[in-house]
Amino acid sequence: MNKNLAAILGAILTDSNKASHTMNPNIVRHFENFATDNNRFRTAQKINAAFLLALTGADDEYASDSRAFLNQVRNDPQWKELIQFYESSIKEIDRETDACLNEDESLNRKIANIALKLETGKERPTLEEITVRLQQVFFPEGAELWNEEARDEKIEALREKRRVRITRLNSRPITRPAREILFTSNILATIPPATENIFDLPIKEIFKSKLSTTIKEPQKYWYDHPIPVGISPARNEALYGLRGLDEMMRFEKEKASIGPEEKLTCLLSVSTTHDGLHAFIKEYFESELHKAGKLEHLNVYLFTENDTKEIVKEVLAPLAEIFFPERDGQTLQDIFGVDGEYGRHYTFLKAIAAFWQVFIDPGIKATFKIDLDQVFPQEELLEESGASALEHFKTPLWGAEAVDYWGNEIELGMIAGALVNQSDIGESLFTPDVRFPLRFEPQADEFIFYSRLPQALSTEAEMMTRYDTQAIDGEQSALQRIHVTGGTNGILIKTLRRHRPFTPTIIGRAEDQAYLLSVLFKQNPYLRYVHEPGLIMRHDKQAFAQEAIAAAETGKIIGDYVRILLYSNYARALPWPVNKIKEQIDPFTGCFVSQMPITVSFLRFAIKAASLFENNDLEKALDFMMMGSSRLASLLKFLGQDSCKFKDIYQKEQAAWELYYDILETAEAHSFKDARMISIREKALSIVDKCQIRVAGQVL
Repeated sequence: MNKNLAAILGAILTDSNKASHTMNPNIVRHFENFATDNNRFRTAQKINAAFLLALTGADDEYASDSRAFLNQVRNDPQWKELIQFYESSIKEIDRETDACLNEDESLNRKIANIALKLETGKERPTLEEITVRLQQVFFPEGAELWNEEARDEKIEALREKRRVRITRLNSRPITRPAREILFTSNILATIPPATENIFDLPIKEIFKSKLSTTIKEPQKYWYDHPIPVGISPARNEALYGLRGLDEMMRFEKEKASIGPEEKLTCLLSVSTTHDGLHAFIKEYFESELHKAGKLEHLNVYLFTENDTKEIVKEVLAPLAEIFFPERDGQTLQDIFGVDGEYGRHYTFLKAIAAFWQVFIDPGIKATFKIDLDQVFPQEELLEESGASALEHFKTPLWGAEAVDYWGNEIELGMIAGALVNQSDIGESLFTPDVRFPLRFEPQADEFIFYSRLPQALSTEAEMMTRYDTQAIDGEQSALQRIHVTGGTNGILIKTLRRHRPFTPTIIGRAEDQAYLLSVLFKQNPYLRYVHEPGLIMRHDKQAFAQEAIAAAETGKIIGDYVRILLYSNYARALPWPVNKIKEQIDPFTGCFVSQMPITVSFLRFAIKAASLFENNDLEKALDFMMMGSSRLASLLKFLGQDSCKFKDIYQKEQAAWELYYDILETAEAHSFKDARMISIREKALSIVDKCQIRVAGQVL
């Protein structure tokens, strides 16, 4: 490793007296105090500390002792895989930092200046000063945001960068939102907790029987806060979100903004952690909806992985054989589905709208995704934004054409709203759901990378903007969005079919922001989101899902490190220069595209583990180390040392989605007039009909 970088790490991780404070925890104490302790928690703590100290310099006493210790225990069966992870991490960090600094002289100078500043002298830098300088290396997108006085200026600068000049409004905007928009969302489902007795759950006996077999299966996928089968209706996120959507429609009818007989079509995907759940999960949710009461204003469809496989087998693959026999139709099964990482179901929930328009309902013009822990606060929307939820979708800005900050022609074919936390809505509907920290208070790995800073900046600059100034009036000018949330965004189907965006199936975090990246500069005019002020949903997750959130905390933290590795590889796999991509997506989305992703991710991981030990969260620390090392090691092995693997994934999936949309275009052009086409369309209708939720003989 570069000697200056090693010296910097030594200064902030050890009691070197080169800074007025060292980062908490102090790593030397973690390594020294437990040298003869065989307790498994303490051994794990020492292994983690040894890794960090090994990075502080080959000639340093602690670094030498640390490497010797790792070598000493490397063949212990209990710790073998963990040691291999840390040893390979040291090599990868050395390789990456050397390569990066050899290519970037300005970064080299920054590091040399920090190292010089840390040399013992009369005026030692404070921890805050060192943090800012360190983040200028590892996290330049947020480093300057610690300066509170500069934040307003940076908010205005970003807002100006996102401002677009409207050249043509959409002459045929959405006019009947309840009729023309397909609403979508995803359900994450899992087995009951191990502490639950399956046969005591308040569910049908047939479900208990199937569950008893399913719980013996190995878990296949992991999600943030999946809904366990058997959870009480009051804590069931799916029921909560659907009731909220139904209530939104009731309000619209009372306001007379839609007809009294109109129903909203809501399409749900259900992603499961265990394959055995596919056999009964639709029936289970039907029974839960029956207990919860009829949803009067919705038509609800639920698609499992089995249903998506049937669509491919019975509809898409046969059409591929008819129209495109020279292309590989088998690739459709890999991309078109709802199980797996978040990117897979996210793209499905967009792409199914085009299928719906061609095979089910040509009157559908757009799709809009919500999350089921979010609801439209209609009273507040009407009072503070002047429009109800559905009225916001009628804006002619959705589908408008514009010119961006760089002079590029863009198409505002996507729309994005915002969120307000349930605890904040009493203050104002326009209260950012992510705010700047009130004081300098980074913890553990946040000294290296603190995404809350650019997220708060982007939230304020993009999501909270109102069209009430001459500079951004919502008629001659508007705002494009880069930072979007997983729910509260949509796309016109004609735009979807023309640009064909997708999120790679490997993406398991920020799948919403990865979606635009796939087509960032694909074709003119470039596809972009339009910001719709006041299209705000209330985020109620904390109100009913606290246990699930707490249970998923470790996985979510690790997912943040995974996100850096994935996004950094993704940006380099795209067919455009990384600096041009970063220019568009900084600061928040772009901060995960790092110059040194392995170094940043693995440093964050080890420092976070050390902080858990420091807080005496021993079980949590060990679980974090074992889970994190496994996930990071397997991902790094899969991706390799450059972006070639991700480039291959991107190109293959792009080709598969091109085939999907070509199939739809060609099938629509043939108008389903011959016997084969009529038969295939009938199969499509039959599959969709089976996915519609029916309760006690009533269609929902």
